[in-house]
Amino acid sequence: MHGPAASGWLLVALCAATGAYCLLRLRSGVEEQRRTAGDEALMGFGMAAMAVPAAVYTPPAWAWPLYAAVFGAAALRALWAARTDTHHLHHLVGAAAMVYMALAMAGRPAAGPGHGHGGSGLPAVTGLLLLYFTGYVLLSGARLIPVPAVAGGPRPAGWGDRPELARACRLSMGIAMVAMLITL
Repeated sequence: MHGPAASGWLLVALCAATGAYCLLRLRSGVEEQRRTAGDEALMGFGMAAMAVPAAVYTPPAWAWPLYAAVFGAAALRALWAARTDTHHLHHLVGAAAMVYMALAMAGRPAAGPGHGHGGSGLPAVTGLLLLYFTGYVLLSGARLIPVPAVAGGPRPAGWGDRPELARACRLSMGIAMVAMLITL
């Protein structure tokens, strides 16, 4: 993606940390955590790779179609999984957004130093994705507001079993997606 190098590296760090935590959730004793952790880890690491500042590393031309193929497969998997769990519809939209951004970047002519950015993709599609992910971020943020705990209720033991951390990771990825779409 394009934009200032410092914000790009912060986005890389946020997405990579989110992906790493999602890998921890794969070892969770809670089935709900494990069910979506792999998809979310793929999204986190994929977003981290796409967010590396262009001034530091410009991927070869074959990388963008490869990203599109990987996330196209993830979208098909999410579509299949959405038959039994509607949360996978969000994964479907996220994977489709990654395919869209990869294809937009594949179609962008290489710009030399000092050239402006922007203009990739279809404005209507970018706008719809921005609207969706902005709404998702606002809803996810509202869900993180603490609710008084029931006294004596069981607390998850491991880091991978903490649903509030999983929600915070999803919120982080939603914020990162908004940032990536804006800089597209």
